[in-house]
Amino acid sequence: MSTYQIGLERLSLSQIAEIIAEKQTLQLSDAALAKIEKCRNYLDDKLKRHDGPIYGINTGFGYLQNVEIESEKLSQLQHNLLLSHACGTGEEVSPEIVRLMLLLKIQSLSYGHSAIALTTVQRLVDFYNNDILPVIYTQGSLGASGDLAPLAHLALPLIGEGVVLYKGVKTSTKDLYQTLGWEALKLQSKEGLALINGTQFMSSYGVFCLLKAQSLAKWADAIAAISIDGFDCRIDPFDTFSHIIRPHAGQVHTAQNISKWLSGSELIKREGKQTQDPYSFRCVPQVHGASKDSINYIQSVFETEINSVTDNPNVFPDEDRIISAGNFHGQPLALTLDFLCIALAEFGSISERRTFQLISGQRGLPPFLVKDAGLNSGLMITQYTAASIASENKQLCTPASVDSIVSSNGQEDHVSMGANAATKCLRVVNNLERILAIELLTAAQALDLRKPLASSEAIEALVANYRKVVSFNEADRLLATDIAASVTFLRTEKI
Repeated sequence: MSTYQIGLERLSLSQIAEIIAEKQTLQLSDAALAKIEKCRNYLDDKLKRHDGPIYGINTGFGYLQNVEIESEKLSQLQHNLLLSHACGTGEEVSPEIVRLMLLLKIQSLSYGHSAIALTTVQRLVDFYNNDILPVIYTQGSLGASGDLAPLAHLALPLIGEGVVLYKGVKTSTKDLYQTLGWEALKLQSKEGLALINGTQFMSSYGVFCLLKAQSLAKWADAIAAISIDGFDCRIDPFDTFSHIIRPHAGQVHTAQNISKWLSGSELIKREGKQTQDPYSFRCVPQVHGASKDSINYIQSVFETEINSVTDNPNVFPDEDRIISAGNFHGQPLALTLDFLCIALAEFGSISERRTFQLISGQRGLPPFLVKDAGLNSGLMITQYTAASIASENKQLCTPASVDSIVSSNGQEDHVSMGANAATKCLRVVNNLERILAIELLTAAQALDLRKPLASSEAIEALVANYRKVVSFNEADRLLATDIAASVTFLRTEKI
């Protein structure tokens, strides 16, 4: 098992994918250790020399900013902060996203502008490496003063509070510490605020969604290529000439990708095709390409964010400055998470239209892609399901980022709602996966009905692997089972 060193280089989505795939452990680099200790030592010295209020360090929080706290109560202040802000509710966040939250919080604290104690960051590293995952809830963050509620739940186990998932089993932190022989930490000044300020809830959802989106974008092209041959479409719309005169990167890439998938197909070369195909087939490069370009832009925003310091106040030891600012505000993430919802919903929207065309009894295919239609309903209702999910995605594309609501007695008077954008984005991602799985079910059926003519080697090999988990539909059967198997295929098959 290899180790990823925090603080040696910029963290990218591809590196995160590698950390996850290889189950790498984390380690603070020497550079990160030095920055963390330098910033903590600076703040300790500063408090010895400074008498006045410094927000969040020796004052209350939010609307209570003007309440000064005595020096002997600063540790209790941070302890109380975690307890009072752990107001999460709703469903539990998945373990995969909690792991990302730990990774991204450690990354943000490693820059040496948060005045966190080294022992605290190291305990977060220990959580990650020992598969100790705090139980966090999906609801509670406004995405403005950071992700206060979910990050408070992330931090609770540091002080011996809250509930964790340890190697897949839920237990209280107190019981776990007894088992491991660990002691709860006593937080120092500023630490609680450094832990709960930040955008790691939104960021982790975004990273998770982007990684899955990249995979689903590849599947969208592959499945569309199967549908194109299954519907007896033309190859002309994917010719390079049409795309170099409108050279959006995603469009050009998609046209090349579809052409590659269809290279060598007997079906695509067949004579006597209709003059034009419906837009859901003909405009795949334009639609899929636009969504891919959007994903690439959104990825650039998130890669900036996960390599940033997003708590408050920001501490600058070399400049002898402590600045209360607003890096915890989630607006860049809220806007792009809403954008990601739209980009992914469009993959699903055009996919559902291809499913509709495939089962419509056109171009020599039987109605609903089944023999003895009438006695059998075939794949009729799979399109209903895809349509239902596609419409839900449209509803989820209502932007969260245009909403705001006043909190903290008016002190926090504009919020991003990025956390709501994040959780609904994950729903859109999972919905898209199901829509594509349904298109694959119908496209493979249509392709098999074209035999003995064959598609390309690449497509025939992919469909052959698919047929190992979902067989050809000869007569009516339980299709929910086929859809579930198709979803599993998309998650496990490598293309």
